[in-house]
Amino acid sequence: MDADPRNEPGKILIGKGEGAFQHLNLKLANRHGLVTGATGTGKTVTLQTLAEGFANAGVPVFAADVKGDLSGIAAPGEPKPHFTQRATDMGFEWAPDNFPVVFWDLFGEQGHPIRATISEMGPLLLARLLEANDVQEGVINIVFRVADEHGLILHDLKDLRAMLQFISENRAELSAKYGNVAPATVGAIQRALLVLENQGAGSFFGEPALDLRDFMRTDRDGRGIINILAADKLMRSPRLYATFLLWMLSELFETLPEVGDPEKPKLVFFFDEAHLLFDNAPKALLDAVEQVVRLIRSKGVGVYFVTQNPLDVPETVLGQLGNRVQHALRAFTPRDQKAVRAAAETFRQRKGFDTATAITELRVGEALVSTLDLKGAPTEVARTLIAPPTARVGPLTPDEREDVQRKSPLQGKYDQHFEAESAFEQLQKRAEEAAAPQGGGGIMDMLGGMLGGGKPQINPRTGKPMKTPPTIAEQIIKSATSSAARTIGTQISRAILRNVLGGMLGGGRR
Repeated sequence: MDADPRNEPGKILIGKGEGAFQHLNLKLANRHGLVTGATGTGKTVTLQTLAEGFANAGVPVFAADVKGDLSGIAAPGEPKPHFTQRATDMGFEWAPDNFPVVFWDLFGEQGHPIRATISEMGPLLLARLLEANDVQEGVINIVFRVADEHGLILHDLKDLRAMLQFISENRAELSAKYGNVAPATVGAIQRALLVLENQGAGSFFGEPALDLRDFMRTDRDGRGIINILAADKLMRSPRLYATFLLWMLSELFETLPEVGDPEKPKLVFFFDEAHLLFDNAPKALLDAVEQVVRLIRSKGVGVYFVTQNPLDVPETVLGQLGNRVQHALRAFTPRDQKAVRAAAETFRQRKGFDTATAITELRVGEALVSTLDLKGAPTEVARTLIAPPTARVGPLTPDEREDVQRKSPLQGKYDQHFEAESAFEQLQKRAEEAAAPQGGGGIMDMLGGMLGGGKPQINPRTGKPMKTPPTIAEQIIKSATSSAARTIGTQISRAILRNVLGGMLGGGRR
């Protein structure tokens, strides 16, 4: 046999077609990609082949597992005849392998829980999650502005409810500075929060919050760890799924340094059912997705969208995806025929090759492939037989999954939820202090202290007026836990990120 095509330096084998191997250049893998095709045409196998290639190259991977099939990548593959024969035809010997895997689950049932704080989510994404209209989104922006300016920490839905109640009860005092807050609008947001909580999303918000550096790990052999998100249950809440994916991208965009075009990506994301990111999304959010996808490649992160139809992805985002794998599409309806033409037009054409016809004739496991060469130009489209995965194709058994989870290097770090002092406790404490005899002035003094004014506060130890009323930061520093202190330390950077994602909304909505 010739040299193993899987071992070519700086490249990942995709497959072989028309006498030539098709590789993905690691140096250009952060220019993003797209895997499309009708149901049952082999997209999941392609995704697994690419994930295995990245892991072998030392690149950590994150993949959303919508059907549960990807979990098998943690177990050695089985010598299925069509896989072994395909490997032989390509010039190498198939051998089983398994890969280092960490399982994640927003609901904490099939993997480590993933949590974020309300402050980290930001007003734009939270409004998207709540399906808020413009007026409701304006109130949500007021909530975040008051919390940011006065050091009130928003960890979970309980804190958000406390802030909504606070601005509603004190709307007369706050409206002059922040804008009108109608009780009916607050009530509508509260009801939306209840719906969200009934869908199980409440478990996503809180502490300990996810440290995204835990996605960017390698094992002792230098292989990238494959992070698999259990998304079968999450698909019942598609808006939560889409918001979570965009939140991860925005967090990476905020936290990672600029690296330009590294020799290989720091991390690669595979987003299955990618159309959920864009369905019924307002233009402001679509602009935000486009901006983050365009800029995050300079952070060394590659994003690969997996969906059935290339029309599922807006043109402004589609133009950012340099590496393409197109499985078969059906052309039964006018929309199907339009999708075939659109897919064909995105490839660099090869003389004498009818791309549109080929898309409808591809067999299972075949795809049209075009990647970026080392000069950044797309290669000519090639009909390609996808290389077979070496790990199991199909799900793990519950016992196998539990064994992988038990051996996880992150065991115990995220599994226990804890309560840190945040907006709910802070507002409750201030209300109690305002109602105490030494407080004297009630809610107006409390509010005055927050906004800069009001009667001098009484020192609880001496019973005498303080010479200088304590600032809100001094109160927070005195009472917050270490986790809360960490959150305060990121308030400015969170505000910057929210400007990146939400600046297009304009200041008039606050």
